[in-house]
Amino acid sequence: MSATSGIMVIGEVRESALTGVTLESLSEARRLAQAVGGEVCVALIGEGVASLAATAGRYGAVKAYVVDGAELGVYRSGPFTDAAMACIGAAGPRAVLVPNSGNGREIASRCAVRLSGGVVNDVTALKAGAVGLLAAHPCFGGLVIAEKESLSDPQIYTVRPNSFARTETGGEAVVVPLAADFTPSGLLARVVEVINERAGAVNLEEAAVVVSGGRGMGGPEQFAILEKLAGVLGGAVGASRAAVDAGWRAQIAQVGQTGKTVSPKLYIACGISGSIQHKAGMQTSDLIVAVNKDPEAPIFGFANFGIVGDLHEIIPALTEELRKRQA
Repeated sequence: MSATSGIMVIGEVRESALTGVTLESLSEARRLAQAVGGEVCVALIGEGVASLAATAGRYGAVKAYVVDGAELGVYRSGPFTDAAMACIGAAGPRAVLVPNSGNGREIASRCAVRLSGGVVNDVTALKAGAVGLLAAHPCFGGLVIAEKESLSDPQIYTVRPNSFARTETGGEAVVVPLAADFTPSGLLARVVEVINERAGAVNLEEAAVVVSGGRGMGGPEQFAILEKLAGVLGGAVGASRAAVDAGWRAQIAQVGQTGKTVSPKLYIACGISGSIQHKAGMQTSDLIVAVNKDPEAPIFGFANFGIVGDLHEIIPALTEELRKRQA
């Protein structure tokens, strides 16, 4: 296809609402649109998603391309890619921003293949470039920040959550209904059952506070004290790769280069040594507090505040003090 101008955000919906990274991407797209030309639009894909156009409009979308249908009630890569391609084809954007989530990366890569282009993943900053957008992308576990400009038409970037400010403008989006031409092969897969073990829990990637535990927790039952602290702070519980590999927490809770990338206002690391792999997943947190009995633990080298001591005594005491102050 031949892109014209403007920026499209592929919206991500969770529990009947647009995810934080979608709203952040719309806010950033609005800021960049003046420099690259064209308008900001959003692709809303799913069942019963048309009403979300109002929210997208408040965050900068001028148009909302909506593909709504029963085939999209549960995520399947085939139909969702077909729908995304319909939106991209209708809008003709110069750049496409997609959430850097599991589903988002899959949609971005599948669309890129169909468009004979490429994808720049895990973008943390964007600015106007020579032919569109220039993206900052962490490499080598976050040790190097590389600037990359995609030569694809359109450019496709996946955006790391919590990378951009989320701001409302009070605008409205014009709804453009679309019908996707679903490929037969994409409809072959059928979702038999969906089990959400974390229903109602704070999403790790969007949480303002993350409390994570590592090998120093000593066992899976000890994560209960972290859950109590996270509950008081309204946050989510994460884990290091060592804790996940030991079977103490599910892989969905893993923070690090091979797990989730988080960027909360407050990150509390408990019993985590601070390997490069873990650092890559949380180093952009606004405030990092480390609790570890080893004064030589690497995490103290980049934490804002460090507490040397037994986390099994410190965390319960901290939780109790916070409860008193909240009362």
